[in-house]
Amino acid sequence: MKIFNTKAELEQHLSVLKHKGLRIGFVPTMGALHQGHLSLINLAKQQTDVVVCSIFVNPTQFNDPKDLELYPKPIASDIEKLESVDCDVLFNPVTSEMYSENEQWALDLDGLDLLLEGEQRPGHYQGVTQIVKKLFDCVQPQKAFFGQKDYQQFLVIEKMVKKLAMKVELVMCPIVREADGLAMSSRNIRLSAEERKNALAIYQTLCWMKDQFGHCDLHELKALGREKLGKSPGIVLEYLEICDGDSLIEATDQNPQKLVILVAAKLGKTRLIDNILLK
Repeated sequence: MKIFNTKAELEQHLSVLKHKGLRIGFVPTMGALHQGHLSLINLAKQQTDVVVCSIFVNPTQFNDPKDLELYPKPIASDIEKLESVDCDVLFNPVTSEMYSENEQWALDLDGLDLLLEGEQRPGHYQGVTQIVKKLFDCVQPQKAFFGQKDYQQFLVIEKMVKKLAMKVELVMCPIVREADGLAMSSRNIRLSAEERKNALAIYQTLCWMKDQFGHCDLHELKALGREKLGKSPGIVLEYLEICDGDSLIEATDQNPQKLVILVAAKLGKTRLIDNILLK
């Protein structure tokens, strides 16, 4: 695996490969890699010729400085994991490589960045689109791979790609879960043993709601799901919503082609998100 720390070196390397007609797949990450990330690399390897993974903890998408400070950065372990799945290229820049001083960014995302995660974390998706645009410009991949766990993030990036007419195909990849159902996340390592056990109620509630889908209206289903999680020990619910899978507007009937339940909750100081597709 080749490792680059500057945009110039990466672009020079990739230009040679593109000149040979090779298709580039891209997996942007913030490191602290787990099996979920590696599943994206594996899917990218199946669908493209050369896979680039980036590791960059992006400061502009953190609205809590403490969260940024606490975010794990085990780069040596991450490199080992990437090599274990035969990733071709790692791009691991420092902040000054990606940002100049006093840089401004504002992209109209038609309100998609203000719902759910955007309401809980103001400015988060402006930071996400800012860095993903920079990375796409640098890598210029044919395909970019993202996990379904960050469902709203995928829709936000999809909106950016359409608005800016970027020539990249986005691929949403299934959520990878632990054996007991907990969605894999870099934040899971911050859970205590008791918090880790309590966290299982999130996915259990999502599965229960999916089983109940069609047996009651969506308003009642959401209320029952919130009640179940509200009674679960150790869980502080931030939101649980049933949304149109394309717009993330609250679904009031069962007519949308896609329906998704999205949830965010805190266990102690650790914040987890998850989702499940109803249809």
